[in-house]
Amino acid sequence: MVRNAREEILGKLRAAPKREVSVRPEMSPLNEVALDREQMIAKFTETLFLQTGIVHRVKDNHEALDKLKEIAEAEGLKRVVVSTDDVIAPLDLPSWGEQNGVHVSRARDFKDRNEFKDEVFARVEAGITGADFAVAESGTLGLIHDADQARLISLAPILHIALVPVERFVPVYESAINKIFENGDTLPSQFTFITGPSMTADIQATPFRGMHGPRRIIVILIG
Repeated sequence: MVRNAREEILGKLRAAPKREVSVRPEMSPLNEVALDREQMIAKFTETLFLQTGIVHRVKDNHEALDKLKEIAEAEGLKRVVVSTDDVIAPLDLPSWGEQNGVHVSRARDFKDRNEFKDEVFARVEAGITGADFAVAESGTLGLIHDADQARLISLAPILHIALVPVERFVPVYESAINKIFENGDTLPSQFTFITGPSMTADIQATPFRGMHGPRRIIVILIG
């Protein structure tokens, strides 16, 4: 009986008149795609500010180190963990830390993953990373994760400080995705989009920052 009902339904579907499927119109171009770099920076800064993020801008790596010192003093940072990606590595933050009374560790400094997890979740006051992309439309950072960009550095500490060269700005999410997939032979194992501090409203629909990640984010734009 069940089979007869099934065949009856399928028969009706097959006998139904065929209709032409209308072609979906192309999306109109987003305004952000037409922005120049300075306009993208302004849009990013404005949008991240609405997510309670803070944006600073400096001329070069030397000024970036000065700004990090200023932030460390203002935030009372004494212990941080840093990535070793191509933005952070040239800054030699371990030496900077010795000069400014800040203990700086890297993922490779720990004997195993458990020791590293204890550091990023329980001991450090901030994680410092570079970023591969800054998305203007939403004030979003994009991080490609590998051995030099351990995921927990940007996700576990209570404060995330990200340094971003201004040439890494893209107008929209699609621009970042296209760049990631340009070379299909070397796709990253993980990629993170970060838009402001961590937030959830799972508990009684009450917004709460920092339950699943940083409560605050500070971005330093270089260039």
